[in-house]
Amino acid sequence: MPASLVPLPLRSLPAADLLGDLLAVSMTGIIYYTPIYDPAGSGQIVDFTFVYLNPTAQRMMRMPEVPTLTHNEQWPHSIAHGTFDFHVDAYLSGEPREYNINYQADGYDNYYRLAARRTGDGLWVSFTDTADQPRSPVEMALRESQAREKAARAEAEAQRQRLHQILMELPASVATLHGPDRMFTLVSPGYQQLFASRVLQDRPLREALPELVGQPHLAALDQVYQSGAPYYGTEIETWVDFAGTGQRQRRYFNVFFQALRDATGTVDGVLSFAYDVTEQLEARHQLQQLNQELESRVQERTQQLRGEQQRLQLILRQVPAFIATLEGPEHRHTFFNTSYGRWSDERAQLGRTMAEVYPETVDQGFIGLLDEVYRTGRPFVGDEVPVQLAAGASGQLQQYYLDFIYQPLLDERGQTTGILAFIVDATEKVRARQQTEALQTELLLVAQRQVREREAFYQVFEQTPALIALLRAPEHRIEYANPAYQQVFAGRPLQGLTLAEALPELVDQGFTDLMDRVYQTGETYFGTDTPFTQPATETQPARTIYYNFTYQAYQDNGQIAGITVFAYDVTEQVLAHRERDSQQQRLEQLFMQAPAAISILVGPDMVYELVNPGYQAMFPGRELRGRAIADVFPELAGTGVLETFEQVYRTGVTNEEKGIRIYFTNPDTGQLEDRYFNYIQQARRDAHGQPDGVLVFAFEVTEQVRARQQAQALAAELTLTNDQLTRTNADLDNFIYTASHDLKAPISNIEGLLYLLQEELPAAVTQGPDVAPTLTRMLGAVERFKRTIEHLTEVSKLQKEHEPAATAVDLAEVVEDVRQDLLPLVQETGARLHLNVAARPPIRFSEKNLRSVVYNLLSNALKYHSPARRPHIDVRAHVRPGYTVLEVHDNGLGIEAAYLPRLFTMFQRFHDHVEGSGIGLYMVKRMVDNAGGRIEVFSQPGAGTTFFVHLPQAAEVPAS
Repeated sequence: MPASLVPLPLRSLPAADLLGDLLAVSMTGIIYYTPIYDPAGSGQIVDFTFVYLNPTAQRMMRMPEVPTLTHNEQWPHSIAHGTFDFHVDAYLSGEPREYNINYQADGYDNYYRLAARRTGDGLWVSFTDTADQPRSPVEMALRESQAREKAARAEAEAQRQRLHQILMELPASVATLHGPDRMFTLVSPGYQQLFASRVLQDRPLREALPELVGQPHLAALDQVYQSGAPYYGTEIETWVDFAGTGQRQRRYFNVFFQALRDATGTVDGVLSFAYDVTEQLEARHQLQQLNQELESRVQERTQQLRGEQQRLQLILRQVPAFIATLEGPEHRHTFFNTSYGRWSDERAQLGRTMAEVYPETVDQGFIGLLDEVYRTGRPFVGDEVPVQLAAGASGQLQQYYLDFIYQPLLDERGQTTGILAFIVDATEKVRARQQTEALQTELLLVAQRQVREREAFYQVFEQTPALIALLRAPEHRIEYANPAYQQVFAGRPLQGLTLAEALPELVDQGFTDLMDRVYQTGETYFGTDTPFTQPATETQPARTIYYNFTYQAYQDNGQIAGITVFAYDVTEQVLAHRERDSQQQRLEQLFMQAPAAISILVGPDMVYELVNPGYQAMFPGRELRGRAIADVFPELAGTGVLETFEQVYRTGVTNEEKGIRIYFTNPDTGQLEDRYFNYIQQARRDAHGQPDGVLVFAFEVTEQVRARQQAQALAAELTLTNDQLTRTNADLDNFIYTASHDLKAPISNIEGLLYLLQEELPAAVTQGPDVAPTLTRMLGAVERFKRTIEHLTEVSKLQKEHEPAATAVDLAEVVEDVRQDLLPLVQETGARLHLNVAARPPIRFSEKNLRSVVYNLLSNALKYHSPARRPHIDVRAHVRPGYTVLEVHDNGLGIEAAYLPRLFTMFQRFHDHVEGSGIGLYMVKRMVDNAGGRIEVFSQPGAGTTFFVHLPQAAEVPAS
């Protein structure tokens, strides 16, 4: 250390000892570097060598006193983050340098402060790491904001990738064009396929496809880019040079152009969807031509057919089959021959429907068959179809069998207009055949019954995977064992041996005792999940198998002759069930020991199935398990919390809420107390993947929220002293007075002079390109100035309005009235507006002022919506002692925490893209304060804002 740098009182101490002791006790990290120069001889510093790290730096960096790595090897991203240039500058300049950085690379994610100074041929660097000391609330908030921003960017990128994949896989021709030159930035395979030999990507539209200039496609696309309004075009004629050879082809396209906007809502591109419909259009034109030709031919044939139809009817009347034509969907008789009339017992009449002539066939399905033939145009053929028809005057139903055809009759356009019914009575033929078949069947069954039954019996047993055996009593001799049974006891003879001889282990395990009981009582025995220990063999060790089995007695000549054994292996199911039970116990034990508050609610009624100690501790004195959440917490009704549980259960979509305020009844005092929670609701699914419950992770953050509220209140109180508030109010009153009275006359004079100037100047001048815009801007400025004076006048009234005329006002009527006024803005923004303020007690408030309060809050929620998502505004109301609390929730842009203390002051605007005077919320707060209420606001940038307006009630009502 140079002697000049050693303070005078310390110059008597050895410099080396002094420096060593100082570095050893320093609470900051100290590094000593020497430079590494470019080996090519350029004289440029390319890296630094570690010469020394003091103990604090060794601990913070987890490195030895003399690291073997260089600076850039330790921090490869140092050059990109600027820290390497900082070291070079400090060394070359020889002057002290400081540098602050939030380094998030190379395994580091902390905020560092660095100071550097050159000494001789080396560089001393002192640094602090915020991870090595308590972080400030500002830094913690910054890190949380960065984490949220990183997650949002990742989610946005994932959504962009999904959208890109969808667009690239669509069967249509899709492209995106950006900038005033309409540069191709995305070209789907379908779009590129139209121009297989031409390069489109990253080229302007007019350069890539010059033949489109002057055609409707390009003009419509330019219009969308300029206006932002979408464009739909159908069958647009387009001449396109697909191969780029100069030869154009005429094609027809259906197109859709949609404006693309940047984060500020400005149009910066166009999305193009196009479908080539040339073939469909040409086919339709050809079809129209063919239809015209066919129509002329049909007219010629119509005359010929009329004569042929008359001859055909004459022939049909003489045919011995039953023939009729039925017209329309009601199947009305338009023709029937003589045989048909006699067969119907003269019930058939022209004009009557089939159901009227044969009502007994309706329930037998015949009218349904006619309906199907008429609807589809496909004929139906029935062979020997049974039908019951009423006979004679008695109306008794008789059995018939019919062969028939229902043939659709078509008009010249191919449409079904009726049905031709061709029916032959096959009753006698069917009955004769039935008698013959019955006799043959009876003889065949008698001859083959025993053989067939025995073969089928054993064939089923031989093929079934279940274990089947027949044992002859009383010694349980094995008469039969199927292959599955034999496989269990592979290599051991069974047939003809008693159970004790063939399988002694069954005797030892008690199975023969069960068989003895079945033989003696005749009662069937059912065994479920019964273990059987299979003895060890030369090829496998002993093992336990689980069976479901049945022992059932069978008889011979009326006496119990033996026992049938039917068993199947359920080892896998038993073991799987035990494993599931074990996993369930481990999972429940994990839940019960988890430090977080966890519960599981099942079924549509949301009944608590599992509640761990952490969850129960949040609600002392309340019995949760086995009860529905609505019964345990009646105070949640109307808060929207129960609805979120139902939504997660119904949709299976996870819901996450932060800083939600819920009022609970204190079991000790019986009073309602507000508490704040962060919680995650996640669907639990059954074996089929369907939601059967909701898993809840809850964290009470009441203390944190209240601490933050107190900190915000304290900061607001410290911002303005009483003297500052007094001077501000006095200055504001003077300003309002001046603006309301002294400025009105000059503004009116200026406006009059402008109108006089507009009248005095010639029309050619006032409407000219130079003067007309200037006059318009001047008149607009005067109009805005007048509106500002009007707003200031309203503020002046509020300053003096300490006791406004208050009446009992219905909050729901006021909210609905405002909703109607804002309906055009709601439709313009596409907002979803949910209202839940009905059945609340009257408010003691000036109706005019209450309407102004509601109007300001709702219009702000609509105006300051986020362009990244559809606006969603939730308006609720709930009752508290002495107040009705109006809640207005939105998912808009949100407000930075630093701006909240100034939110209700005059002329404060935190978003400049929306017009406004900046006094709306100031007036809202003054109105609420003057009425004896209060207003609170909670906001999160990028997530939305919530206002809680405590409005005094017209009469005391119980809290809900």
